[in-house]
Amino acid sequence: MSPSNIVALPSVVARGGQLTVTVDGCRGGGTMSSDAFPTTNLKPVSGANNTAQGTATVNSNARPGSHSITVNCNGRTLTNPTAFTVIGGVRGGLGGSSSSGATPTDVAIGGGLVAAAVIGGGVFWMRRRAERRA
Repeated sequence: MSPSNIVALPSVVARGGQLTVTVDGCRGGGTMSSDAFPTTNLKPVSGANNTAQGTATVNSNARPGSHSITVNCNGRTLTNPTAFTVIGGVRGGLGGSSSSGATPTDVAIGGGLVAAAVIGGGVFWMRRRAERRA
């Protein structure tokens, strides 16, 4: 039986994060390897016919981008060339932010709040003017 269907979850992981790999057609277990993590064992999943699973920790110095996973089961190998994507790691301290300054999302949210305040203030002012005339 040959290995098939290599699935890595989550498919996007930060450096230093963990991902779980599931492989069909790997009854007795085997190994998985990638340039982003060390060779790791795959163990048979109880109750799931011919399926093996393993958990790997992504290297803290793994390059961001798409990475492959190669599995070796029953003396046969299979590679998923774009199994998962590595993103930059999370920096600790002071909120754990890895960006500096406002992001485009922050600017959009702030702009929306300012617009809502201006519209709300205008409506309030117009109603107050209308009350004085009556």
